Amino acid sequence: MNKKLVILGSGGHARVLFDILTQQSKEVSAIVSPEDNLENGMFNGIPHYTNDDYVIENFDSKEIKLVNGVGALPRQKLRTELFEKFRQKGFKFETVVDHRAIVSPHAEIKEGAQIMPGAIIQSGAQIGFNSIVNSGAIIEHDCVVGDFNHVAPGVTLSGGVRLAESVHVGSGATIIQGITVSKNAVVGAGAIVSKPVSASSIVYPARSTLENIEETKS
Repeated sequence: MNKKLVILGSGGHARVLFDILTQQSKEVSAIVSPEDNLENGMFNGIPHYTNDDYVIENFDSKEIKLVNGVGALPRQKLRTELFEKFRQKGFKFETVVDHRAIVSPHAEIKEGAQIMPGAIIQSGAQIGFNSIVNSGAIIEHDCVVGDFNHVAPGVTLSGGVRLAESVHVGSGATIIQGITVSKNAVVGAGAIVSKPVSASSIVYPARSTLENIEETKS
């Protein structure tokens, strides 16, 4: 029997997750958000609590599971902090896999990970705790996506790529096979990564200058 779900957050990422869960006939029993009023009508009729501690004090961790509805921005720690806070109190997180994603039965998806619409997870891949593989991202065979990662929409990880903890890979980036990206690194949107990335560094996408463009046209 599926446990009732409580979503932490009410922004765009939370709304996408709510869509996925309700399409899978899963029951969302509450929304937790500091907003006084939830303007989006999709949450009408669902109890709304404004304080995280209310959940800890009033919900039985054996009867519900949490859904981390906070989005992931580069080096923004709120999503990670919520996961760790509630896990320390004995709560478990729902692993969300959209029915439009393609996930190999030989891939490993850890607790709290979220696989969004159109994502592809190939054989031998591992997706870490509380990580997001966003819409249309491709995780090829034997890749390791560490804990607390965000692989943004349209990213491609070629075979055997390894992302350490708390890595952010921006929309449309490509990481070539076998590359390692170390802890807390950020790969900018559209970047093509063909060399290892050191911890806490930022990889910017290559950009053509105006002079380069004019030379190409001539």
